[in-house]
Amino acid sequence: MNKLGRGQRDKVQQFITVTGTSEKVAIQALKATDWHLEGAFDVFYSQPHIKSFADTRRLEELYNRYKDSHADMILADGISYLCNDLQVDPQDIVMLVVSWHMKAATMCEFSKQEFIGGLQSLGIDSLEKFRERIPFMRSELKDNQKFREIYNFAFGWAKEKGQKSLALDTAIGMWQLLFAEKQWPLVDHWCQFLQERHNKAISRDTWSQLLEFARTIDPALSNYDPEGAWPYLIDEFVDYLNENAIIQKGKSSDWSYKH
Repeated sequence: MNKLGRGQRDKVQQFITVTGTSEKVAIQALKATDWHLEGAFDVFYSQPHIKSFADTRRLEELYNRYKDSHADMILADGISYLCNDLQVDPQDIVMLVVSWHMKAATMCEFSKQEFIGGLQSLGIDSLEKFRERIPFMRSELKDNQKFREIYNFAFGWAKEKGQKSLALDTAIGMWQLLFAEKQWPLVDHWCQFLQERHNKAISRDTWSQLLEFARTIDPALSNYDPEGAWPYLIDEFVDYLNENAIIQKGKSSDWSYKH
């Protein structure tokens, strides 16, 4: 490690702390991704040998620790117990990332297949390993492509079973959670607009298009095209911003805008 620069040494130490791997493996993964830390995590966790480390018997034991006593699933109480063991708040956005890895169909529950399959894909077969992976899962939200996947996953995960749309209160809660991670200066105005003017459930199209709007239209709306193919609700939101003279000039955001 003596031949590495200070920044590279810091990345090696971060990588070892999160993954628990050796210095040699850490350097190999970082070199393979041109010292891009998030990319190195992806390389490391996508390797087949990582998945093989997950002991099936221990995964069964973990599942049974949190399984509901009346159903072959992990339900809200079991997830609360899991969060307590992980020392993570149940409302922490990292639990959404955990659910995304497990391909969970519904909020506040994991089937046996979802729980065991998700942990296997992450190379987790103990609480200790689960805790070690939490910083990695949190870091995935910084990756724009993964953030988009997690954002789109959240719609189906958060809506009630059998419903096509997402209840407005739930959608607002999810937007505030997600956009606290990826700063979008207009999120509070969007939520207020919906409560004042819309007050209905949110469609999947509106949900997915809002991310595109937040990602591509700057908060001052200087590159907004009224002839663009935005859902009517987003066009109405722009009218609302203009009517109320709410234009976010000079506000910072985590997105780079296309002019």
